[in-house]
Amino acid sequence: MSLYPLFLKLSGRRVLVVGGGTVATAKVAALQEAGADIAVVAPEPAPELLQAAAAGKISLARRSFEAGDLAGTWLVVSAATPEVNRIVAAAAESRRLFVLAVDDLAAASAYGAGTLRRGGVTVAVSTEGRAPALAGLLREALEAVLPDDLDAWLAAADSARADWRAAGVPMAERRPLLLRALNQLYQGKSSTIDAKVTP
Repeated sequence: MSLYPLFLKLSGRRVLVVGGGTVATAKVAALQEAGADIAVVAPEPAPELLQAAAAGKISLARRSFEAGDLAGTWLVVSAATPEVNRIVAAAAESRRLFVLAVDDLAAASAYGAGTLRRGGVTVAVSTEGRAPALAGLLREALEAVLPDDLDAWLAAADSARADWRAAGVPMAERRPLLLRALNQLYQGKSSTIDAKVTP
């Protein structure tokens, strides 16, 4: 069964992280970038998590997971032992919550991705949870081939989209128009370069 890729708006929404080790700490950092309201449950949290809690950046319960921890939660990240991950997954399933169980296919109902962000564009690569290291390598390969001026591509696409919507241009006709607009970005650069080197 193929997966349905999705990007979540987590800003201001409660995300529960179960576990307090290195992996949980990395997940908390990524969730902070997304603006999530983060609650961590861990008997032995890493120093970075203790510091984040002391600074009021996350809420922290220094104990084992309880089903009640899921109240008000939009997403669960379980970065604990397989036994704990299974308990979290079972409790979350009954509440229709997705669980990103790190490196634990059996307990996961969602998978993380190798993620690249550049110039307002986000590219995510998934191996359906089977090979996270490969997803990371593929992300690095994409990073090497994507243009540095991706922000200019996004600005051109955003501007063109507004014009197309106002003009009622059908979706099927927009892609070739966008390709033309992006080509004009480079034609403009080429003309500027030519003008500088022409005697």
